[in-house]
Amino acid sequence: MMRRLVAVAAAVAATLAIGAVDRAVALDEQRASAISELRDLTASVDSAQRRTDRLEGLIAAAEKETAEREAVLAVRPAFVTEVEALAAALRGAEGKVDTSAYRASALSAQQSVLAERRDPGVVVGATATVRALTAKITGDVAAWEASRWSAGPAGPAWSSSGPDGYARVRAALDRVGGGGVGLYESSSCAGGSAPACANSNGYIKYRADIAGWSTDRLQWAMAHELAHIYQFRVWGALTSSSAYGSLFGGDPEFLANCMAVVRGFPGSVGCDGEQQAWASGIWVGAVR
Repeated sequence: MMRRLVAVAAAVAATLAIGAVDRAVALDEQRASAISELRDLTASVDSAQRRTDRLEGLIAAAEKETAEREAVLAVRPAFVTEVEALAAALRGAEGKVDTSAYRASALSAQQSVLAERRDPGVVVGATATVRALTAKITGDVAAWEASRWSAGPAGPAWSSSGPDGYARVRAALDRVGGGGVGLYESSSCAGGSAPACANSNGYIKYRADIAGWSTDRLQWAMAHELAHIYQFRVWGALTSSSAYGSLFGGDPEFLANCMAVVRGFPGSVGCDGEQQAWASGIWVGAVR
């Protein structure tokens, strides 16, 4: 009897052992399957995240480009309006004054606008240039009409620096911070004796030959004339300032030189630290 009980117990134990092994194997297989599924899921999630990141990047880039183009398109109508006014002024000048240089400047401005897709400042600068050209042509025509009642000629002939010359002077003015300031070629600065001059209405004129100046000299000239534009904006406070008189002798040319130095474009005339510190305020509309 005892032997039989032992045999039965052994058989049961063997059966249980086999069952345990089978369950262990099954559990291992389940664990391996779960790990495999987890890896597949992780890879799928990673792939989906990469696709999401890429799509978000593409969307952000597209939105940025769209915003830039919309900003450019928003300022184009003003440019078109100024071009229409210029066209009318050119028609009125036919047979009266030489407008070849003005046409070349306007063409350069128009080409810059047509090529621009991202920076509205380029369009704003071109708009200011065309507006200044219209004002100049209108003034030249008025002078021509007035001269018909006098014995003198309408004025001296002058040559144009052409689109390339204009582009070079325009780049110099933009470089020194005058991107929104009108610019055109003219021989009228001090009767042609001055290479460039600034107008209190906010634009700059230049003589044809300065387009051939060195880059440093040309940038200094534009910084100097741009300084005058900023002086005009605070002219009343400036001319009544005692510090202006004591530091610069009331000389706007000397002040313009110091203002150019402050911008990093020194000319042949220097100024000391106190003068530079005072001149820097004019760039931000402060007269101390």
